[in-house]
Amino acid sequence: MNISYSQLLKDIENGDISSIILIPNRREVIVEYKTGNKIYVPIFYNDQKILRISEEYKVPLTVRDLRSEQRLANAITGIGLAFIFVLSISLLIKRSSKLLNNMQGFTRRPSQINADEMDKVTFDDVAGLNEASDELREIITFLKSPQILTNLGAKTPKGILLVGPPGTGKTLLAKAIAGEANVPFYSISSSEFVEMFVGVGAGRVRDLFNTAKKKSPCIIFIDEIDSIGRQRGAGIGGGNDEREQTLNQLLTEMDGFVPNSGVIVMAATNRPDILDSALTRPGRFDRRIDLYLPDRKARFQILSVHARTKPLSDSVNLETLAAKTPGFSGADLQNLLNEAAILTARECKSLITPYALDLALEKLSFGLRSKTLSDITKKRQIAYQIIGRTLVALLISTPDKLQRISLFNNMENLQGMTNFIPDEESIDSGLLSRSYIYQKIVISLGGRAAETIVFGKNEVTQGSQSELENVYFWANKMVKNYGFSELGLISFESKNDMVFLGRDLGNKGKEYSQQTSKEIDRQILSISNKALAYAIELLTPKVSLMHSLVDELIDKESIEAEYIINSIKIPNQKG
Repeated sequence: MNISYSQLLKDIENGDISSIILIPNRREVIVEYKTGNKIYVPIFYNDQKILRISEEYKVPLTVRDLRSEQRLANAITGIGLAFIFVLSISLLIKRSSKLLNNMQGFTRRPSQINADEMDKVTFDDVAGLNEASDELREIITFLKSPQILTNLGAKTPKGILLVGPPGTGKTLLAKAIAGEANVPFYSISSSEFVEMFVGVGAGRVRDLFNTAKKKSPCIIFIDEIDSIGRQRGAGIGGGNDEREQTLNQLLTEMDGFVPNSGVIVMAATNRPDILDSALTRPGRFDRRIDLYLPDRKARFQILSVHARTKPLSDSVNLETLAAKTPGFSGADLQNLLNEAAILTARECKSLITPYALDLALEKLSFGLRSKTLSDITKKRQIAYQIIGRTLVALLISTPDKLQRISLFNNMENLQGMTNFIPDEESIDSGLLSRSYIYQKIVISLGGRAAETIVFGKNEVTQGSQSELENVYFWANKMVKNYGFSELGLISFESKNDMVFLGRDLGNKGKEYSQQTSKEIDRQILSISNKALAYAIELLTPKVSLMHSLVDELIDKESIEAEYIINSIKIPNQKG
């Protein structure tokens, strides 16, 4: 309970209190009543009245000094705070030293590939790249016997740039050189040089080259060098300080090589057009080796290499498979055999059959199969699109070879599957004739032509959308790039640099007048309209055949090429 100061004085006068303890520092007294209760009562500062009345009524009064206790508490608090401070400083120093050690090792990344692994990759494992392999065999001679060049006053090439589409074997070739020469192989992706902190990439470049010089002769392989080798000072943002410092350091290191030092830098890219000219000049990258998609013979060699570890059935003909895969890279062919092996394992079989290879090829070319439509109306409409494209392709004698048609489709493709093997000669030569391109446009409009004939102009569907995109692509190329139109022999699109390179950023407008632009659009529409009319003209006499083939396709869901060719009595189709 609480009592007032005046009540305390009355209780002292009444003799109800047995003792009083005065605590001056707190300006309070501890009052103990004869009943045994203890009460804290505040008093005035330097209160003399409580002393006199206690003495007058003979109440025992004791004075308690708490300063020693406060000093002890303050000392303990100070020691605790000092301990916490020292502990915090020690933890901070420990963490800082750890961060410093990490920063010292930040520029170092393990890049050397184990020698045992390199011994497994030789030119015997590289197929379909005979010309490039012969060119690179000289590098092995440079590494093994540099005195051959020294005696002739020649210098070992400092850098070799491998250029080609993804999957053509650039990294494999670099490993094969190191494996044949039996020298250390330092491999790193150029993206590992670029970090958030400016200067880290340059430090990594220095560390990599210093290590390589100590292990000379050796090979440094930088994959995807376009990540750091892009033209400096370019881009919408004015460039990247970290990337440009890294590139500058790379240029300096390659210039600093002592002639015939035995260190050869190899780099791979599929974007040589964006590389800095200072990087690709002689003296840094002295040689450029272009790798292309393999032809039929090269594809057979690549398939033979990857088939070493695959249990193939005796009925598998790799030459036939190579003929079915124009445009496939080495990586695509390896993936094809791997997919066939997976499909074989899924069916619990021990040998890879031609059927498994065909399924794998179909999967890689057209995506996963989905179930055919249960709606017979939609199913028939899609079948007419497929048969329309197929008949048009056969009637105009396209050099592309028909393999199979099917109602199976993937989730994004509502057109079924019309499997044509592109003309090998056109792909290998890189030259496309005007008639070949026009035929591709007519074939793409075959499905729309069939729908127009059977269902009428107002009942055509959007199922041919992707084919219409192909029509615009090729028609646009004919008019604007190849001079295959009435506008004459002129190309309206030059190979300008990309916007992100920062060149002519403010002058990306059309280099021709609005009237010319309208004429270009008119020519594109004219080509597509003539192609559609031509497709309708080809299909109109074959309506009854088209109806019977649609019924056959709906019934069987898949028809081989020979059956269709025999149906329209075309004796020769280029294969």
